[in-house]
Amino acid sequence: MLNEQATFDLATRLRAPRGVAIGDVFTFLSGLYFRGKLAYARHFACAPEGTDGVLVITPTRGLVPPERPVTLAALREFATVDVDPGERRYREPLERCARRLAQQVGTRCEVVLLGSVATGKYLDVLRDLLGRRLHYPADFVGIGDMSRGGLMLRCVREGRELDYVRAP
Repeated sequence: MLNEQATFDLATRLRAPRGVAIGDVFTFLSGLYFRGKLAYARHFACAPEGTDGVLVITPTRGLVPPERPVTLAALREFATVDVDPGERRYREPLERCARRLAQQVGTRCEVVLLGSVATGKYLDVLRDLLGRRLHYPADFVGIGDMSRGGLMLRCVREGRELDYVRAP
């Protein structure tokens, strides 16, 4: 996809000035796992009016809707930053967006993290700002990325929402 000579649709749209939806790009890059997360989030999101129900964590731009266009330059920018809470270029935009999200959803809304809870790369930032509102699917514990992706796709197909627990 990053190859300037690539001719498949997503790669050519990525190089165009308008770019392509970040959800499409991340789905291509991570396959089943992100496809499952995105389908599940879109199907079950229930956000307060005026709030995006589905957001994607990025390495340099915090939380963005999956429809947000990105370009090849943006992907290259993402590649320069580690997704690590100690990296300020990752942490500061995520904190800024999480603060805004916390204000938008108020105190009674649950925010469900469909990303990894096994490491602190998301939790260490989001937990501090969202507190007791931050939850994740209980079924995620002990299973790998691909299994989570498949599980979420099955849930969408069956119309069955997972049970959530408060983030540690």
